[in-house]
Amino acid sequence: MTLRVIGAGVGRTGTTSLKAGLEILLGGRCYHMFEVLPRPDDVPVWHAAADGNMPDWPHFLREFTAAVDWPAAAFWPELAAAFPDALIVLSTRDAQAWWRSASQTIFPTVLAAEPGPWRAMVLALLERRFTAAITDRSSAIAAYEAHNARVRAEAPAARLLEWDAKDGWAPLCAALDLPIPEQAFPHTNTTDEFTARVAARAADRRDRD
Repeated sequence: MTLRVIGAGVGRTGTTSLKAGLEILLGGRCYHMFEVLPRPDDVPVWHAAADGNMPDWPHFLREFTAAVDWPAAAFWPELAAAFPDALIVLSTRDAQAWWRSASQTIFPTVLAAEPGPWRAMVLALLERRFTAAITDRSSAIAAYEAHNARVRAEAPAARLLEWDAKDGWAPLCAALDLPIPEQAFPHTNTTDEFTARVAARAADRRDRD
């Protein structure tokens, strides 16, 4: 199995919806931060990559047909080189809306996480491939815009699709030369859904302690 799609968009740009859509289109699994949580052996691999020690990408992602969201999005250039036929999808949204969402979901979740390998990996990835100043609105937005600008400047134009979750199926299907599914495009993981899931996970940990 090989990656057919590389998601270059950072978290909170519709990446969970994109994951769900790509799994329908491609008939295979899509790597996402959701995949890291139940796969603890993946955490040191991503941490090593943040330190500059890249894995054998085709072997590491051999079970997947696509990879989106962090941590994969931070390594889109390396993934694009390892999978030269893959489509690069830059999922985007308005920078102010992105900040409002990320500052209420991803960033506080990372900072509140228990000290351990996962938290250390994510913080290393953000520091070295995005920004360490995730609580500062201006710095985070600047990092977001710089990330997207780099993708637009460096990704081969013939392989790049800039996509908004509102676009749904049509651009993805056109770029992948696939028919549009009859079912509606999945829209998932709103801020409220993210917050509820984190709260439920925390409650489950408390019950087990």
